[in-house]
Amino acid sequence: MRDAVGDDVGAWPVGEPGFWRRVVERLDTAVLVLDAAGSVIVANPAAERLLGRTTGAIRGADAHDLLHRDADGNKVPRDRCPLLHALAEGQGARGEGGTYLRGDGRLLAVSWSASPLTEDGSVQGMALLFTDATGDRRVHRERTARTRALEDLNERLSLVAEITDVLGQTLETDEALARLVRLLVPRLADWAAVDLRTGSGEVHRVAVTGPEGRDAGFQGRSVLGAEGAGEGEDSPLGRALTGGESVLQERVAALTPAAGHPPLAALHHGFLTAVGASSAVTVPLGARDRITGALTVVRTDPAHPFDEDDLAAVGDVGRRVGVLIDNTRRYGRQRAVAEAMQRNLLVPLPRPGHLRLAARYQPAPAGSQVGGDWYDAFILKDGALALVIGDVVGHDLTAAAGMAQLHGILRSLAWDHTGPPGAVVDRLDAAMPVITTVPLATLILARVEGDPDTGPWTLRWTSAGHPPPLLLSPDGTACFLEAGQGLLLGTGSVGDAGRPDATHPLKPGSTLLLYTDGLVETPGSDLDTGLDRLLRHALTLVHEPLDRLCGKVLAHLPPGSTDDVALLALRVPPP
Repeated sequence: MRDAVGDDVGAWPVGEPGFWRRVVERLDTAVLVLDAAGSVIVANPAAERLLGRTTGAIRGADAHDLLHRDADGNKVPRDRCPLLHALAEGQGARGEGGTYLRGDGRLLAVSWSASPLTEDGSVQGMALLFTDATGDRRVHRERTARTRALEDLNERLSLVAEITDVLGQTLETDEALARLVRLLVPRLADWAAVDLRTGSGEVHRVAVTGPEGRDAGFQGRSVLGAEGAGEGEDSPLGRALTGGESVLQERVAALTPAAGHPPLAALHHGFLTAVGASSAVTVPLGARDRITGALTVVRTDPAHPFDEDDLAAVGDVGRRVGVLIDNTRRYGRQRAVAEAMQRNLLVPLPRPGHLRLAARYQPAPAGSQVGGDWYDAFILKDGALALVIGDVVGHDLTAAAGMAQLHGILRSLAWDHTGPPGAVVDRLDAAMPVITTVPLATLILARVEGDPDTGPWTLRWTSAGHPPPLLLSPDGTACFLEAGQGLLLGTGSVGDAGRPDATHPLKPGSTLLLYTDGLVETPGSDLDTGLDRLLRHALTLVHEPLDRLCGKVLAHLPPGSTDDVALLALRVPPP
């Protein structure tokens, strides 16, 4: 029989007395042989060299008590020794990162492997092999440090990305800042505070969050802004607001406010003192000449201060938040102008004989832009009542301005026209690209014909891609008037035939609802579901006074609506 290298295995003197002892003595790997009680009975020369102990010092000693230590050099309790557990159970074991005590008092990191020695099924002891793992442990520490650094970097980058994503979901400054501090605490800091500049030159503390959530006790303070604070404003808050500087305070306790306690220094230092700050970072919100405020984050544990990497991450957050605040302030001004424009164009409703009218306009909820929805009602030259509901495509000041243009042009075209509504809307569609800035719009133009006092009344209408009117009967039935549908305004010619018209009698006591799509379309729901919801709810209100019916219809809007709503209602008198 020959082994893998061609030697004659049968020629080895394995049966010769002392053969295995000589093998063990010549091994470069340290070997200890323990008896059943854990005492050393054999130690090879490699073990003597590695442990810095002679055979005489090792033999007969309890291996655990002599060698086994924790990383700080303290003795390890016997019940926590994996080698003794393996010996007691007669099983093999191995370990990485153990620590042995050398004869010179130094600690030795080891990797070890133990195998039971048995005879006739009885455990007689244990063979223990071990190697110097000091180099491996150093490599492990370095690898661990690099891994931790990468994890920290990834956490910072993930936090910045999450903040950017979350803040981009709102156009309301207060909501954006509330989300910001909730993300920073506790993932990055123990406390976070936001100070904003106001138009009056003050600095106002608008958001503070700590370990227990939002803390109103620190909020609401206003001090004179950096523009009028005078000399000496060299506090981190002052430097962030006036010079756009990001400031790292690694040891807050070692710093005090500037002489004379200027307003910003007093505000900043008072906050840090109150929360027990050990380190802090203060960064501007925005950049260069568009600084809208400052963000301060605080840690209270001296063992984990902020560092330069944290300063860079928080600075990046500050720049992004500054842009957001600037945008939301511009949006707020634009929204106010657009909403004022819409409300001013929603003129008082006429009172045509015994017919009754009611209307509502509800702006989009906070965080959404104002749209181009409108309603109108006016008496035509021939005595008929004109009803209009419309929606200009878009959600901004441009849409509101386009709505104003269509509103005026449609009134002019319809006032003295006695023909069908479709002909008026055809003329409006032809004029729209020439004399307005409106790209697309939906619209219903209707005529209520009949004697305003005695009736009977007939509804004649055309629809340019608008949701269908809802007609409620006093007998508890309802239907959508889906006839008269044509293309949206702005989509091109409708052909020689012109836009379609439809007619429907208005029975005594019936109620007609014209509305914009914000009433029936919500994110995550289809149009048919919204129409069905409106019909069922409106039927429960058919006997309510008209103003109350309109209010309750709007109050029933499902959560999640992001659009504005216009609603126009007509009630025919009962017989």
